[in-house]
Amino acid sequence: MSDYTRKIILESGEEYYGYGFGADQEKVLEIVFNTSMTGYQEIISDPSYTDQAVVMTYPLIGNYGMNDDDYETEIPSIGALVVHEYNDEPSNYRSKETLGSVMKRFGITGIYGVDTRMIGRSIRDIGSRKALITSPEVSLDEGLDIIKNAKAPHDSVSRVTCSEPWVSAADQEKYHVVAIDCGMKRNIVRSLNRKGCKVTVVPWNTSAEDIVKLGPNGVFVSNGPGDPEDVQETIETIRSLIGYKPIFGICLGHQIIALAYGARTYKLKFGHRGGNHPVKNKETEKIEITSQNHSYAVDGESLVGTPLTATHINILDNTIEGMKCEMDKVFSVQYHPESAPGPQDSGYLFDRFIDLMEEGRNNA
Repeated sequence: MSDYTRKIILESGEEYYGYGFGADQEKVLEIVFNTSMTGYQEIISDPSYTDQAVVMTYPLIGNYGMNDDDYETEIPSIGALVVHEYNDEPSNYRSKETLGSVMKRFGITGIYGVDTRMIGRSIRDIGSRKALITSPEVSLDEGLDIIKNAKAPHDSVSRVTCSEPWVSAADQEKYHVVAIDCGMKRNIVRSLNRKGCKVTVVPWNTSAEDIVKLGPNGVFVSNGPGDPEDVQETIETIRSLIGYKPIFGICLGHQIIALAYGARTYKLKFGHRGGNHPVKNKETEKIEITSQNHSYAVDGESLVGTPLTATHINILDNTIEGMKCEMDKVFSVQYHPESAPGPQDSGYLFDRFIDLMEEGRNNA
């Protein structure tokens, strides 16, 4: 195996040999898979993948390169990318550089030439778990010892949030939204701007008092990485803001809202990651094909006794995909209606947020 340059060791004992691209860094990460057929630029720049090694089940990655417009954050924080075939000679009129060069610049480890179908099935059957990406010279016993001694991080949100508040203006400003940045994707801000919302983005630990001082028409809670129970400051902020103005949460924000109301969350076996997840809207009886990226879910039974009701259900495993409290003008979804990448079935949710803010303005 002397021609191999990199390998993966899973904490369950499997080894996969391949070839390196991107940054040459040894890392212990949580290994997960994504079933999207396109959108690798948005995936590697989504802060929700912090500290994770993402296995792309679509076999050819890198073929359309990287452009200046499709980043979801300025500094990608994904841990590693695992692909079957890597293309280092992209062909696309928008391409500015290769995927590998971007990964090298931001310290993202890459490995290709491995059987991504086998790894994906292993994650599906056994579950997400820790993995070591390292040199092929590292023995299995050495690798398992490194994995065993690696501690899981609990500060991922604080590492990817903005350090200071910043403002994104809309062409025709009708509303002011304060967005709590737990690792927010850029297209969420762009989606709100397109609806006439000036967006003031604030760090994850901004207090409710400071948000009220900004005088928003609505509050948004973003996506982000890690366990929602690690962001107690954000949970407390949302708990204090309930009933003040309309609140809209996506992904981690959805989980934070549930915890703020006293519901519970739990970790899924292998999570939901991809652009083809079917979700049933219980209010319209319609099926939405959605983009998803999360490891945790809201415990449906724990909604009993809270003012929250489930509005959306995942057809594949019946997990909660949306909630609302009509009285408080609060709602959330587990998936990504901003669709970067992904299908565009769920853009109406931003319109719902606008309607709630308009109602609040009229009733003021």
